Amino acid sequence: MPFLVWRRIRANSESGHCLLRHIAGLAYRKNLVGFAAVQTGEYVRGNDGMRSIYFVGPYKPIMCGIGYYTSFLTRESPSGKWGVISFDLEKYGAPLVVDDVEAKDRVWYGIPGRRDISASTIVEGLKKLGAKKGETILWFQHEFGIWQDSQNFIDMLRNLDMPKIVSLHSLHYQSLETPTGLRSREYDLLRALLPYVQAITVFSHGVYHAVTSAFPEHGSKVHIMKHGIHSFPEIRCLSRKEAKEKLNDFLVHESSLDQATKEILLKQGTFLDPETVVVGQTGFLSPFKGTALLYSFRDDLQKIVPHKRIVAVRIGCPANELERIYTEELRRARNNRDKLLLKIWLPRNVLPLAQRAMDINFYWPSDCTQSGIIAHALGAGAAVACRDLEGVGEALKEAGELVDTNLGHLLVKSKNLILHRQLRERLEATVLKYATEFSWANQARRHYELAEHIMATDVAQMVIDAAAVPRTATLNDIMPTRNLKS
Repeated sequence: MPFLVWRRIRANSESGHCLLRHIAGLAYRKNLVGFAAVQTGEYVRGNDGMRSIYFVGPYKPIMCGIGYYTSFLTRESPSGKWGVISFDLEKYGAPLVVDDVEAKDRVWYGIPGRRDISASTIVEGLKKLGAKKGETILWFQHEFGIWQDSQNFIDMLRNLDMPKIVSLHSLHYQSLETPTGLRSREYDLLRALLPYVQAITVFSHGVYHAVTSAFPEHGSKVHIMKHGIHSFPEIRCLSRKEAKEKLNDFLVHESSLDQATKEILLKQGTFLDPETVVVGQTGFLSPFKGTALLYSFRDDLQKIVPHKRIVAVRIGCPANELERIYTEELRRARNNRDKLLLKIWLPRNVLPLAQRAMDINFYWPSDCTQSGIIAHALGAGAAVACRDLEGVGEALKEAGELVDTNLGHLLVKSKNLILHRQLRERLEATVLKYATEFSWANQARRHYELAEHIMATDVAQMVIDAAAVPRTATLNDIMPTRNLKS
């Protein structure tokens, strides 16, 4: 971090104007991290500490992927340098999970509802959390299901006179609805949103190119921030055989599975037979994940790997009525021999173990821009075979996993992985490299680096504006009314 620097400047002098222009030029050319604000008065101040980020969106104990996403970032954020403004737990309309919330004094559950958000509510939350003006940046987590009234969301951004960043979780780049690959409502949202924020972050290069192509005038505001990956070294070091044994012990002796299902696992040795290949899937039982294809994928894989016993295992619980209906369809498709459905919610420490235990984690989603379940799988060193679709496909390709737009081609890749040990070892090595590069600790650090960069760039523009005023004016005349919007 830069050390504390105070420099007195006479804004109405020739030398003062030259120094202001010099500092602004440095900030733009070098992207100085830690360059603070021109304070009211005659001082330019450097900062010896990083800014505080206040995330806005769902948060634990709300059962929501983005809520957990934010909690993984705050867990790795510097102590005292973060806060969360979240929704009223009784009004958000989602199940609550039994989960410890770290540093509860850093979270304010005061947003009335998904359609009831205003700048004044955000300001109230900042005051409750003790945010300091000039040292705070707001960071919104956006998904259409969370912020259901887009115009209301834009109005709130417009009326917040402070630095703002928005992470957009559900943008597409392979849609046919617009020439750049964005969906129409995404294009409309961005067109309205971009003038009122200092930056947005997206998860993939594909989305980055779609947004910058659609809005080249705002290209400098668009930044790639990859989805964080978990770290499970104690699970990643397990062999597949060891992971299967541990998972079997949990399912048979500790889980809430019914006794009949436990007996099936024991009798068939699903996770204990060395000649059995387990193709599985975990997470919410959503119809969008292509779970129904898991069973037919097993059938096709069995045909081309006849000397192995292939078993498909789906582990998960429905989270809503739609998923409960879908689960009933899956129940009818299972046969309790080589097509199993285990209706349990895996504890946080068992989920990555289950993914590690699967010889192949199969996903063929119909719509998926980013995925928390994939972040767990990569952190566990699991083998994944997935549809090459949107941001998830891009991330898995970069991690060295099996992806394809053609299900038949993915089937052949899966066969080769099962039969060739060297391919499995190579895959695990590339997955580990990717998981390390984009760990939650690294991604949290990158959040703060971007926040510092945005604040420095915004300040540099303020300095340029200050240098451009008549020499008879002073910084004291300008700063009280300076608007921080870009």
